[in-house]
Amino acid sequence: MTTNVMNPKLQHVIENIEKVMIGKRSVAELSLVALLANGHVLLEDVPGVGKTMMVRALAKSVGASFKRIQFTPDLLPSDVIGVSIYNPKDSEFHFRPGPIMGNIILADEINRTSPKTQSALLEGMEEHSVTIDGVTRKLDKPFFVMATQNPIEYEGTYPLPEAQLDRFLLKMKMGYPEMEEEMEILTRAQKRAPIEELEAVITLEELRMIQEEVKEVIMDDTLKKYIVDIAHRTRQHSQVYLGASPRGSIALMRACQAYAYLNSRDYVIPDDVQYLAPFVFSHRIILKSEAKYEGITAEEVVERVITRIPVPVQRLVR
Repeated sequence: MTTNVMNPKLQHVIENIEKVMIGKRSVAELSLVALLANGHVLLEDVPGVGKTMMVRALAKSVGASFKRIQFTPDLLPSDVIGVSIYNPKDSEFHFRPGPIMGNIILADEINRTSPKTQSALLEGMEEHSVTIDGVTRKLDKPFFVMATQNPIEYEGTYPLPEAQLDRFLLKMKMGYPEMEEEMEILTRAQKRAPIEELEAVITLEELRMIQEEVKEVIMDDTLKKYIVDIAHRTRQHSQVYLGASPRGSIALMRACQAYAYLNSRDYVIPDDVQYLAPFVFSHRIILKSEAKYEGITAEEVVERVITRIPVPVQRLVR
């Protein structure tokens, strides 16, 4: 594996998040990768492992406005995107923005609400705008959604439709902390919540500039073909009913560019593709029923596909 040296400015962001999130460096790095790539993240895990805290820490670290949407069975689409309210004093409708109007949006327990309300996020996540009463309203830049969901076998959950899942750049899990890490969590939280003392280490303007610079990271054609090969193999796999979409291939390319930039490189390497592919492709794959019965996961399928494709020899143009 190539030794990576993290971008100093982004290193400060990760270290700032680690003041709150103990033992979750990889989750913090992947969340930052999605933010730099103008993508969105789906965090799936049991309650209480720090999903909400991760989003708040990221928002504070980059000086972004933070909005939280608590999804419940009775939540309406207008509760997410906003609503026009009639004012009898001037006989006009006035728009009252919903919580989607922010920089970093926490969509908490997104699979506890109905599919109709889940879909209210779709236009904003894909187009960075929402349409209300026939009027299209642009969302702020950057616009980043980090959605959390409980495992689908939990009671009272609604599985996200494929179209919604495809809008998330990455899907990952938090996992429980180790015993020593949990002891440190208790120690830090004994007197006051560490999140309250967190301050921004970069500005929103710096973040916007970095997002533009990420787009200039070199992606050699051999690596583009590598990504396409992986995507095509998932579609042809004997245990897969529906493989990764072309949007997934684009998402993996953008994620690789952001990951390379995070590690102070202006070019992507095969290791980037191999590391990120399971996070980008697994939630875009639908397994056949017999594969699910055998206990096979989408992550395992993607990893097996990667091992069967020769690693490309790239020719860097610097």
